[in-house]
Amino acid sequence: MDACHNPTVAAPVETPPEAEADRPMLGLTPKAAEKVLEIKQAEGIEEHFGLRLRVVGGGCSGFAYDLYFDQVTEGVDRTFESHGVKLVVDQMSLQYLMGTEVDYVEGLQGAGFKFGNPNVKSTCGCGSSFNV
Repeated sequence: MDACHNPTVAAPVETPPEAEADRPMLGLTPKAAEKVLEIKQAEGIEEHFGLRLRVVGGGCSGFAYDLYFDQVTEGVDRTFESHGVKLVVDQMSLQYLMGTEVDYVEGLQGAGFKFGNPNVKSTCGCGSSFNV
């Protein structure tokens, strides 16, 4: 049986109220920002492009993350700056990504961006989709 069909419940993350005010709406870890800038340079992506983060329907738990470089911003987009990287998020996705920190991890099973999303109630076994 495919691991994606085995949902796992994510443990709630307790954040002290005083830390809530200091927490950015959305951001990257320094390692993730470094990797994004490295990819931008390697692919010759122009400076004015931002990293778009989206939540899309799909995956075995209901939602999946999507990120790509984009130079177009719409009126409903919010922009953030994190460690020198411009982040672009549409209003619908932002409600699911509030408080999320994106990291870049490397391990035995590969490397990639990992979303630390405090809004997630459960994820699939493979970690590529989530439910809120």
